[in-house]
Amino acid sequence: MSRIQTTFQQLQAEGRKALITFITAGDPDGESTVPLMRSLVAGGADIIELGVPFSDPMADGPIIQRSSERALAKGMSLARVFDIIRTFRAENATTPVVLMGYANPIEAMGSAVFVDVAKQVGVDGVLVIDYPPEECVEFTSCLRVAGLDQIFLLAPTSSDQRFRDVAQAGSGYLYYVSLKGVTGAARLDFDEVASRIPRIRAVAGMPVGVGFGIRDAEVAKRIGTVADAVVIGSRIVQEIEEGSRERVCDNIETFVRGVRVALDELAGAHL
Repeated sequence: MSRIQTTFQQLQAEGRKALITFITAGDPDGESTVPLMRSLVAGGADIIELGVPFSDPMADGPIIQRSSERALAKGMSLARVFDIIRTFRAENATTPVVLMGYANPIEAMGSAVFVDVAKQVGVDGVLVIDYPPEECVEFTSCLRVAGLDQIFLLAPTSSDQRFRDVAQAGSGYLYYVSLKGVTGAARLDFDEVASRIPRIRAVAGMPVGVGFGIRDAEVAKRIGTVADAVVIGSRIVQEIEEGSRERVCDNIETFVRGVRVALDELAGAHL
């Protein structure tokens, strides 16, 4: 059983919702990433999605695009992302880490090499935005053999058949995109999310997380009433971009803790 699956099982037993947080590796610089990961955990994050910076993103809004640009300008690469995870794992053996990014860096490295190194350094799951299930069968097989989860996105426009296809290919959790557009782009439609989640659960057989457009504890708590996990990225990355460099870790921890407290007020809700 993967760390991701273990985490969700533990949270379910406690009647709690999962808090999944995103930052971009190398933003604002490579030396800051592990301290920021520590702050996410200290604030109550259950799973960390670590973005692999890429020059030509498709799903990322301006805030995360700028974080990738800053990271790339400081020399961040996939190899250095693996070094960051290796360092983090030397002190934290329990918090799941999901690499989130695009296919190009993986294919440049070679998918088999990527999976081998990811397994060695302690990656738990991979979310490749431009790898739909039907176009990454071999990659999916490699991940399964290595015991790594592959997380897929589902969109508001996805059909019930698409729900079934993605659920069959994926593992760990499913990531439901709460709005039509890029990350952090608009206000989400709660009623639309609430109508979709039960339909996904009916075929998924795994937890469903909701992200894109969740920017504060109030919205996170509301989404937590219908989802198994809440994913927050752009709001955290914005704090890194705009906040004081000296206080950024403290500020991130405080923000995440506020969301964690709000979600824990739902303890006992269906998970």
